[in-house]
Amino acid sequence: MDRSQKADLVAELKSVFAETGVVVVTRNHGLSVEQSSELRNKMRDAGAQFKVAKNRLAKLALDGSQYQPIGDLLSGPTALATSSDPVAAAKVAVEFAKGNDRFEILGGAMGETVLDVNGIKALAELPSLDELRGKIVGLIQAPATKIAQISKEPAGLLARVLSAKAAA
Repeated sequence: MDRSQKADLVAELKSVFAETGVVVVTRNHGLSVEQSSELRNKMRDAGAQFKVAKNRLAKLALDGSQYQPIGDLLSGPTALATSSDPVAAAKVAVEFAKGNDRFEILGGAMGETVLDVNGIKALAELPSLDELRGKIVGLIQAPATKIAQISKEPAGLLARVLSAKAAA
């Protein structure tokens, strides 16, 4: 990798760190190509990214960003999982780590808040942004639905009474 490629990678990582909601730092202990591809596909499906980068270049990209404190976690064979949804990358990483002993979560950060392994696991248990949106829409629609049911009930009762009277 020549100097210009390294500069491009650092610039790309800086833009990722500027736009992301969460960064999860992981360690790979010899993942196969198939396992790595499976993880990348799961991340992509969840709206997240999984990137292996040289630690020195990643630290340069972290410099001056809100994620700078996680630079201490970057040693050895590490990779970064990022997503704009604060839960997506953590969910996929934790789920993948459960079924694979060669994949380890070291920690991460959500904004300026540094998270340890337990913090990442707790973050993974939260509902995703889409799930929260669905719940909010359901809560907004519920009162309108109840009002509609209540307002049509007296008319339905009157119709049943008149129908019974007519039948008698």
